[in-house]
Amino acid sequence: MLKVVQAFDRVPITEIETDDAAALECKLQAAEQVFRDRDGWLKPHQRVAILRKLAALMEGKRDHLAMQIAREGGKPLPDAIIEANRAIDGVHNAADELRNFAGREIPMGLSTAAENRWAFTTKEPIGVIAAISAFNHPLNLIVHQVAPAIAVGCPVIVKPAATTPLSCLEFVALVREAGLPEPWCQTFVTDDNALAEKLATDSRVSFLSFIGSARVGWSLHAKLAPGTRSALEHGGAAPAIVDRSADLGKVIEPIVKGGYYHAGQVCVSTQRIFVHADITEDFTQRLVARVERLRTADPSLEDTEVGPLILPREADRVAQWIDEAVAGGATLATGGRRLSETTLQPAVLLDPAADAKISTLEVFGPVVAVYRYRDLDGAIAQANALPTAFQASIFAQDIDVALRAADRLDASAVMINDPTAFRTDWMPFAGRRESGYGTGGIPYTMRDMTQEKMILMRRS
Repeated sequence: MLKVVQAFDRVPITEIETDDAAALECKLQAAEQVFRDRDGWLKPHQRVAILRKLAALMEGKRDHLAMQIAREGGKPLPDAIIEANRAIDGVHNAADELRNFAGREIPMGLSTAAENRWAFTTKEPIGVIAAISAFNHPLNLIVHQVAPAIAVGCPVIVKPAATTPLSCLEFVALVREAGLPEPWCQTFVTDDNALAEKLATDSRVSFLSFIGSARVGWSLHAKLAPGTRSALEHGGAAPAIVDRSADLGKVIEPIVKGGYYHAGQVCVSTQRIFVHADITEDFTQRLVARVERLRTADPSLEDTEVGPLILPREADRVAQWIDEAVAGGATLATGGRRLSETTLQPAVLLDPAADAKISTLEVFGPVVAVYRYRDLDGAIAQANALPTAFQASIFAQDIDVALRAADRLDASAVMINDPTAFRTDWMPFAGRRESGYGTGGIPYTMRDMTQEKMILMRRS
């Protein structure tokens, strides 16, 4: 049995049964069997109808789903409501995408050998999908992995994070209620890493969707069966540069949102903030004042802005990183105090050492570090110095500075005057280097979960 607790106070919510190796084998067999039966594949209009009904069912349970996110995952209720709304829209997005989800014509007649021929491609589902998800968006991440599979006609087996399985189980139950037969969408609940690896690396799996740590993701990637494709979404230590031309009256709110949203437990959370020396003191005073006003409390309350970390050991780790940074010469401008077993007061560190953990690794906690700079290119070089690269920000009113930074920051997306954590569910979302592999975002995932088949006709 798996005990599910509230992230904030560790109060038990429920216990659920876990799956064993025999259950995994049954699920893989069922998924492979329905995929091999081409006559049984659901038509696009049937898949659209299922997704539309699913979205309607989710809409009817929106408040319940949001509270469940807040309880099991610790995300503050206002943000959990936003996540539930995004998840509903994501299901619609997958259905909408099918209207334009098509192959292409391949030019013929460009050589004598290609005369009197017509060729085009069609898109086919790639096969069985294994989806391994993360705790920090326990509903919306599941939607990003499962809804595209439903849309394109791939059977999917989804493993939620062991700390937040309830949102996934509820979502898959709604998928069934919406009319999708069970073998096309199954859950696999386990806290056994060996069994999770067995799911990911099984030869019947054609595509692995993994959201989680780089260490685990790249390890699984190296063990995939021949021909299995993958998409990996890891994290990084997202940089933001604040130029002296920035309007500080409009900078602090997005910086704070980017750094402390979901207690910093987001793969693109703002972590390293490079501020021009001419404005560092003013910026720091404003930032600290705003951070000290953040309401850190029970995430199920309507006015909570920052909630807990997912586990006590994560709070231990983040607190240790703060202490190590201070011991190495950083100034703790505010925060860092332990408020509960899983909750830390949001912290701001000033000028940590270049080799401090907070400067080099993903903190995944409610901490940002501020560094002063004189030369823009020097700040860009520091921002680009890590083996991880995901999203980045530049705050500037000087268009030349903004565009120079946008051009030179090593990131898959650069936000100008917006936080590093900005995302819409239909935009491309991808880590570079150690931060990931492939491109997320519902339309992009749908493309990854299909393969093109060319059909050529020779005319008399």
